[in-house]
Amino acid sequence: MPKTVPPECVLSALLSQNGKKVLHIDKNPYYGGESASISPLEQLYKKFKVPGCTKSLGCGKEWNIDLIPKFFLANGELVRILVHTEVTRYLDFKVVEGSYVYKAGKVHKVPGTEEDAQTSDLMGMFDKRRFRKLLHLAQNFDMRNPRTYHNVDPNKTTTRDLFCRFDLGQDVQEFTGHAIALHSNESYLDQPCLETIRRIRLYSESLTRHNTSPYLYPVYGLGELPQGFAR
Repeated sequence: MPKTVPPECVLSALLSQNGKKVLHIDKNPYYGGESASISPLEQLYKKFKVPGCTKSLGCGKEWNIDLIPKFFLANGELVRILVHTEVTRYLDFKVVEGSYVYKAGKVHKVPGTEEDAQTSDLMGMFDKRRFRKLLHLAQNFDMRNPRTYHNVDPNKTTTRDLFCRFDLGQDVQEFTGHAIALHSNESYLDQPCLETIRRIRLYSESLTRHNTSPYLYPVYGLGELPQGFAR
């Protein structure tokens, strides 16, 4: 279950869909628990016991401060839950402008499609072709159809071996593993490549939904998610 939405919120939404009445009791004056969006701004100062005046920052109600900011993938599990429970009727979303990495003093757009790979300045000419082959494998991968494995055993081949199989350079390996597959450390390299392939595919599928970026964000902050489930 995505940590952005408490499981009890999802359960209450499902109960409500089935005609049950649900009572929500929250110890906080705001929705969201640890992932809340604090508004007005004065509430944030009060929560962290910070003295001072917020008048110089404008109207406090115009602020929504996420305690734990998170993007979510447009084709990810959370979106499917929101659609299934019809919570999307109560929320407004914004597509994040793009996904980028900072390398060698420059900001580069993360390629997630074959077209992006062709124009990316993160890779040389030969790496572009090799990366497109890896992307093609991930996009067409089906665990139920061994023909889509292309002689790669997803449960035995490590991600490191997968990258070596496609002869990807170190730079390509790094942005693929961390900016596309979104691994937070290097341990994934020595684990079966199945999870990495799934993550690359999810990123690519999410990107095709909105073209510019795979990420969505609630217009009024993550606190809108549990609030939507409570409606």
